[in-house]
Parts: sequence; structure tokens; C-alpha cells
Amino acid sequence: MSNQPTAYRPCVGVMLVSRSSKVFVAERLDSRHGNGHTAGYWQMPQGGVDPGEDLREAALRELAEETGVTADKAEIIGVTREPIRYDLPDELIGKLWKGRYRGQEQVWFCARFTGEDHDIDLEAHDPPEFSQWKWLDPEQLPDVIVPFKKHIYRSVLEEFRALI
Repeated sequence: MSNQPTAYRPCVGVMLVSRSSKVFVAERLDSRHGNGHTAGYWQMPQGGVDPGEDLREAALRELAEETGVTADKAEIIGVTREPIRYDLPDELIGKLWKGRYRGQEQVWFCARFTGEDHDIDLEAHDPPEFSQWKWLDPEQLPDVIVPFKKHIYRSVLEEFRALI
């Protein structure tokens, strides 16, 4: 019998969309190599759901923690019809989330950014998760994400395309 975890970590994600129909992405600090070069992996804000936490509240909390964008500057305009799962690559199973999960089950929210770029603060939470951010054309999303999450980003993009 395998010692591999079978559960999926409950998670939310936020596709933050600008007035000009660009999507927020940020580069993870942990995607940097020791020599200062980056692996080039970016992502949209996402994170775990606390026990008993409402999914919408979790999404807005994660957005604020990771980007400094507070609920008054993000209008939720959509949510995925059903959760989307991904499995971690074999080399990461058992190393993340105290080894309890084989991957994540994510509910994604689409939010219209109503603030200004200066409202984005990657150091709003200590420690920060991201080193830099940018607005990206939605079609470029799957090109910048870590390979094992590409199908998630394609699904989210397809589901929210009409809202962007």
C-alpha cells in the first residue's frame, strides 16, 4: 500500500482583471534560484481555505494578503461552476502542506480591479509570496505558469473569457 496522500487541499484562486482587460500575475519568490535568476513561474493569487471559511471571503482574504488589493477595490464578477483539481508532481508530493495533500481542489473567482496600480502591494503580508507583478494578456496565462498547473489556467481562462 502507498504512503501517498489522497486528499486535496481546499483552495481558492482569484483572476484579477484590469479595466483594460489584462490579468494580474505575480512571480513567486520561491521560484527564484540561489543565483538570483528566476525560473520564470508566475501565478494568479491563490491560497488555502481555512476550516469553516466562506469561499468568497477566503478569495478576498487571499487577494488582500498576497497583493494588498482589499475587497473595496475588487468586485467579484464570476465563480467557476465547479472546483478544479490538480495533482502535484511526484517530486513535490509529501513536501508541501506538511505532506497531507496530493494536490489542490480550487474554486476560482473572477474579480474586476477597481483600484489603481499603486493600490497593489506585494509586501502587504509578512512574509510576502511574490517578488514582482504585471498585467498580462489573458491568452498568455498558460505560458507563464508552472507546467503542472497549465490545465487549471486554461480551464479558468475558458470559463471566465466572456467576463474579461
